Amino acid sequence: MDITDVKIFPVEEDKLRAYVTITLDGCFVVRDLKVISGAAGLFVAMPAKKRKDGSYKDIAHPLNAETRERFEKIVLAEYEKVTNSMVSPRPSAPPVEAYADPD
Repeated sequence: MDITDVKIFPVEEDKLRAYVTITLDGCFVVRDLKVISGAAGLFVAMPAKKRKDGSYKDIAHPLNAETRERFEKIVLAEYEKVTNSMVSPRPSAPPVEAYADPD
């Protein structure tokens, strides 16, 4: 199973950095993954439903650590790509010659 598409929707809400939608094998979509900023850095949280007791239960999730790591690696790489492209570089200063006196 391959992730064939990743859509990142950046937000700035406390520890939440982005919502994510992934497509598996071009034919199955999973929405509402989240990129979270935790104590050890960024991680991907699976879509979850709040239970009556206030706890959360994953709706969809990988069944093994290898798949979870692969998903996280792909999603976080795309997150970095999207957020880095959103940061506009500071304009560079004109060359020193532009300030030189013409005489």
